Amino acid sequence: MQTEPALIFDVDGTLAETERDGHLPAFNAAFAEFGLPWVWDARLYGELLAVTGGKERIRHFAGRYDPRRAAAADFGELVQQLHRAKTAHYVRSVAAGAIPLRPGVAELIGAARAAGWRLAIATTTAPENVDALLRASLAPDAAGWFEVIGAGDVVPAKKPAPDIYDWVRERLGLPAAACLAIEDSANGLDAARTAGLRCLVCRGEYSRDQDFSAAWRVVDSLEGIAPKDLFPPAP
Repeated sequence: MQTEPALIFDVDGTLAETERDGHLPAFNAAFAEFGLPWVWDARLYGELLAVTGGKERIRHFAGRYDPRRAAAADFGELVQQLHRAKTAHYVRSVAAGAIPLRPGVAELIGAARAAGWRLAIATTTAPENVDALLRASLAPDAAGWFEVIGAGDVVPAKKPAPDIYDWVRERLGLPAAACLAIEDSANGLDAARTAGLRCLVCRGEYSRDQDFSAAWRVVDSLEGIAPKDLFPPAP
């Protein structure tokens, strides 16, 4: 079994500021495509981010602001269709280069690879979104740099539940002490901590005021952070 440490990255808000410039306009484009009178602005979307998962976010919004539609017999299918359309809009936007990585992300990933560390992803976003972002911002084969990618609905309970981190760690075959989660939100921090992982939080535009007191370390950027800063060398 490999014993090199692993960095497990969240995606949205952690690798890139995808929420405001990627997911939010993609949701609104999907709503318009289906003729819905829903428009999410940046403030409302910031509130909706407390709900993890795009389909879950749509259900939560409809239940609160459009309960008649949410109670319709075909609402579950509508949610699935909206989410597929939203994903397609998002992937096109990312492929066009609209969403760069956050500062320091590419450098940290590159340094970890050069040091022989293991890389993984634990996110609630759809696998297509992950692949599009990695392909557009790192390299066409960048998804292959990550040994395990836990994304979308591979586990039923999403963050802040620890399930996605447990799923990823089990497939890495590593103890929690050999893994470091990199997150941007309180939900992500709670998920990582409950799974027994240390967590480095890189605050994002939607998470600056959240409580990160339980984090191992909190930063505003990954710039200048080297692998040796994350795991001390073995004595």
